[in-house]
Amino acid sequence: MAEIFPFAAWRYNPARVKWESVLTQPYDKITPEMQQRYAALDSNNLIAVEKGIAQPDDSPANNVYTRAAAKLEEWARANVLVQDPVPAIYAYSQEFQLPGGKARRIRRGFIALGRLEDFSAGVIYRHEQTLSAPKADRLELLRHTRAQTGQLFMLYSDPAKRIDALLAEAAHTPPATELRDEYNVVHRLWPITDKADIARITATMAEQKIVIADGHHRYETALAWRDECRAKLGSDNPDAPWERAMMTFVNAQAEGLTILPTHRVVANVPGFDFAAFRRLLEPHFDWYAYPFADAAERATAWEDFRKDYVARGKERRALGLYAGLGAFYLFLLRKDANLGDLLPGVSAAQRGLDVVLLHRFVLEKGLGITAAAVVAEKNIRYVREAEEALVAVDAGAAQMVFLLQPVHVQQMFEIALGGEVLPQKSTDFYPKMLSGIAIYWPGPRTND
Repeated sequence: MAEIFPFAAWRYNPARVKWESVLTQPYDKITPEMQQRYAALDSNNLIAVEKGIAQPDDSPANNVYTRAAAKLEEWARANVLVQDPVPAIYAYSQEFQLPGGKARRIRRGFIALGRLEDFSAGVIYRHEQTLSAPKADRLELLRHTRAQTGQLFMLYSDPAKRIDALLAEAAHTPPATELRDEYNVVHRLWPITDKADIARITATMAEQKIVIADGHHRYETALAWRDECRAKLGSDNPDAPWERAMMTFVNAQAEGLTILPTHRVVANVPGFDFAAFRRLLEPHFDWYAYPFADAAERATAWEDFRKDYVARGKERRALGLYAGLGAFYLFLLRKDANLGDLLPGVSAAQRGLDVVLLHRFVLEKGLGITAAAVVAEKNIRYVREAEEALVAVDAGAAQMVFLLQPVHVQQMFEIALGGEVLPQKSTDFYPKMLSGIAIYWPGPRTND
């Protein structure tokens, strides 16, 4: 099944830099404000490669991609980046708190190279569709740098937790890298170089099917790069660097594996009327209002709503709604509702998800928001924090908010292995893996 390999990663040299000053969040989470902040921290910050800042006089000969390639080579010459002396598999842990939570959790995985497989091979599976623009940007960067600085987050299923035990064992020794990021997440890295340990990991992974948790665009970019290189050479070399990609593997049964909900903020729906919308749903949903008249009542109503949403959402498909008007609403799918009729052509696994019920029935039939409109984000934007979503309605920037509970890991796994994909932004794995904590790079071109 899955083929993985140890590799000699390039890593930042702690004698030259502070890790907190040079590592970044994944490229797709970096806002323009974060770009500027990272660039101001250190001239060696990975932002110059991961998501360089465009300049007004950029040209084909001098742009974010050419500057990224030049930066990598400059850092290698100056020993800002150094390559590990021997191939390793890297144990990687993240210690974190959930947003708004207090208890600390630890998620463990390992970084290795994985063989790139077409989805049709039945080894690596996706759970969401991708968009063309991000792939074009990442491919251009890969063409120039030939480097992979960000992690592909991959899930495998091993209830016996054979690799997890080995990773926990490695964590009893001092880490080679340790830092706390801007979200109070502590990242630790341990190179595993023992050949017997590496053999145990690769043998266990050979039994696995892999699901992409995060990094669909980067995975498809790596496939495109591989195919370009194959076409250029006119032959396949299974040991060529472009046949593999850097991946972080996490057991789907591991402790600390966390998916956060992503709420839907609705705007620009012509003729929107909440009362009419509610009446349209009444044949299929039981609904409960949590009214309030002032700030104190709002806080109480919110807590009552949240408590009921979590408890009753375990029994039935549930949606939280807020459209201002002095009340939160909980909509529960009626016990006699026929999901086969409401969601024709949707598999049984998908019908079990609140987010699918929202997209395929409530948005399409209740609000006229088509799948194409969702992809174009004409009427929908995605927000992690519920309070941010509620404020958008109160400020008049949105008409309504749908509050969701997270998809369970096993649900996502089952759907992906069945060859299906979820609606856009259905999963938000937390925390994100830092870019630059390990880098897969053939090295300066003079070494080719």
